[in-house]
Amino acid sequence: MATRTQARESVIGLLYAYDLGNEGIAKFVDEILEDKKIRNQQKEFALKIFNGTVDNLESIDKEIISHLTQRTLEDIGSVEKSILRLAVYEILFEDLPKAIIINEAIELSKRLASDGAPKFVNGLLDKIIKA
Repeated sequence: MATRTQARESVIGLLYAYDLGNEGIAKFVDEILEDKKIRNQQKEFALKIFNGTVDNLESIDKEIISHLTQRTLEDIGSVEKSILRLAVYEILFEDLPKAIIINEAIELSKRLASDGAPKFVNGLLDKIIKA
């Protein structure tokens, strides 16, 4: 059975594709999750956080932008941006412990993103929860 971490990793891939201009990816979410063996409760969780992130993208991006000091949203790599968008969605709209959300985002950025991403993700999310 898939874990929530695996569900989040799949959602980051979906958000990455969405960010690169593949808005039609939303039509294939069920199939993609099934291919990655994300099923049952974890599939419901993945669908909820993917759809929630896409539906609230404007307010999520505004939150991220308001805490950037030396970069613009366009300067952030697509993988890092996808990780941040998912984490900010969870911080703003889900009832989960903030420490767990941030830890998951850091671990996912270690695995999926550039070398400097974990520090950047941690710093930005820390600013957001303290605001």
